[in-house]
Amino acid sequence: MSAAPPPCVILNAPQLAENIGACARVMANFGLSELRLVNPRDGWPQERAWASASGANWPLDDAVVKTRVEDAIADLQLVFATTARPRELTLPVMTPREAAAELARASAAGLRTGLLFGGERAGLETADIALCQAVVTIPIDPRFRSLNLAQAVALNAYEWRMTQAAVPPPAFRDGAPPADGAAMLGLYEHLERELEAAGFFHPPEKTPSMVQNLRAALARARFTDQEVRTLRGVVTALSRGRGRVLEKLARQKAARTENQG
Repeated sequence: MSAAPPPCVILNAPQLAENIGACARVMANFGLSELRLVNPRDGWPQERAWASASGANWPLDDAVVKTRVEDAIADLQLVFATTARPRELTLPVMTPREAAAELARASAAGLRTGLLFGGERAGLETADIALCQAVVTIPIDPRFRSLNLAQAVALNAYEWRMTQAAVPPPAFRDGAPPADGAAMLGLYEHLERELEAAGFFHPPEKTPSMVQNLRAALARARFTDQEVRTLRGVVTALSRGRGRVLEKLARQKAARTENQG
């Protein structure tokens, strides 16, 4: 991961402590830790925020409270405002992905950055947006533009994270290696013997191509040794079941012959 410092998250006039806690939770998910609150409606701190954070306490523990947006961004050199509403300002408009890339470049250059979010009821005012250098708009479906505050933070935080760690996490545990050629050959031959006994390979002249197709399909699966053993057990169980059916039919035939006699 890059050593670029992540942007701080500034919540302007947040209303519900639960939403603040949910924002802290997604911040922690994606590597953001610095939270600034501007005039939270119900004051600060609020116990319900910690409950909603589900253990992501560090953004809340260190949250800074300001009375004005100007004060909250005073030490930042690049701040983007997030809003879904067009305003009468002429500012660059970006998606969260584009904004994250720009913020990452600025952070890597040593600039302090931030993302400004409005309150749940009305979002950001024009005067707040005017303090920022660009607008970030999430490309949501126009049929329903309402987006929860924590969801907006999550989308932007995720895009930031992708600029820093755009690779999948390592496997939860290492899987067993694929079975070797001998084990796979044993499976092929076992299955082919039983299919031959069941009359599967018909007409006979197509047997070689059918065998090749079966082997290619099984090889693509990259079975482990345990999976090979399991599949051979399946083949054995099916063949034994077929044998019991044949025995039952033979007994029934013998009984009919005896009755007719």
